[in-house]
Amino acid sequence: HQTVRKAVIPAAGLGTRFLPATKAMPKEMLPVVDKPAIQYVVEEAVKVGLNDILMITG
Repeated sequence: HQTVRKAVIPAAGLGTRFLPATKAMPKEMLPVVDKPAIQYVVEEAVKVGLNDILMITG
């Protein structure tokens, strides 16, 4: 039984389905309530104890 300690977060792509919002910023940085969408993903990974986070950006 091995414990998961790493997270791989896919954050690549142009976000064309979110146009025109993604014309000025990447889709991962679009605000959701009060912070960027990607921040929620990273915070959840940290909360469950993942200590190595790899973000694939393109």
